[in-house]
Amino acid sequence: MHATPALGPSAATAGRATPAVGPAAGVTAPGRGQATASSLRSLAIDVAVPLGTYYLMRDAFGLSLWLSLALSSVVPVIRSVFAAVAQRRLNVLAVLMLAVNIAGIGISFWTGDPRMMIAKDSVVSSVIALAILGSVALRRPLMTEGLKVFVTRGSADRAAAWDRLAAASPRFRRLELTFSAIWGTALLADCVARLVGAFTLPVTTMVWLGTVMLLGAIGLAIMAGGLAVGPMEKLIEDETR
Repeated sequence: MHATPALGPSAATAGRATPAVGPAAGVTAPGRGQATASSLRSLAIDVAVPLGTYYLMRDAFGLSLWLSLALSSVVPVIRSVFAAVAQRRLNVLAVLMLAVNIAGIGISFWTGDPRMMIAKDSVVSSVIALAILGSVALRRPLMTEGLKVFVTRGSADRAAAWDRLAAASPRFRRLELTFSAIWGTALLADCVARLVGAFTLPVTTMVWLGTVMLLGAIGLAIMAGGLAVGPMEKLIEDETR
C-alpha cells in the first residue's frame, strides 16, 4: 500500500497554455466549486464532527473525558480504515484526529493533580503541532487543505491556477510549506509555554492564562502566515491572467 495523503494540491497535468478550466478553454467546468465543496466537506467530517462529538458527549451528556474521546474517535477510525482499505491512501486529517484522541485518552488517566490536568491540553495540542511540522518535512503540508480553500475563494479558475503553480513553481511550493511551518512553530511554542506555565505558575493563573496563550499563538500564526499568503495570492492572480 502506498501512503498518499488526503491533503495537498493534486498534480496538474495541463500547462499554462492549455489550462484545464476557465474561459480560455471554452468550457464551463461542470460542478463549478466542487473542489471547494469537497475540501470543506473533508474538513467538516474529519475535524468538526469528532470535535463536536467530544463536546456533546462531555458537556451535554456529562460522560467521562476518556469515554467522550473514545466516542469521538469512531468517525476518524472509520475514515482512516476506509481510506486505507478501499482507496489505498492515507487520510491525514482523520489519522491526526485519531492520534490526538488517543493521546488525550492516555493523559486522561492522570487524575488527581490539577497541574497535570492543565498540562494535558498542552500535550494533546503538541500532537497537532508536531504533525504539521512533520508534514512540512515530508513536503506534504498539512495546512494546505484549509489554505487552498481560503486563497482560491471558491473559484475554479483560481483552483486550477493553484494546481498548476503547485506542480511547476518552486517559489509557490516554498510559500505553501512556509505557511504550514509558521502554524506548526506557533502552536508548538504555545504548547511549550503552557506546559512550563502549568508547573511553574499558580494553578489559578494558568486556568485563564492558558487560553490567552493559545489565542495569542493563533493570532500570531495568522499575522505571520500572511507573509506567505500574500505572495501566493499574487502568484495566483498573475497565473489566472
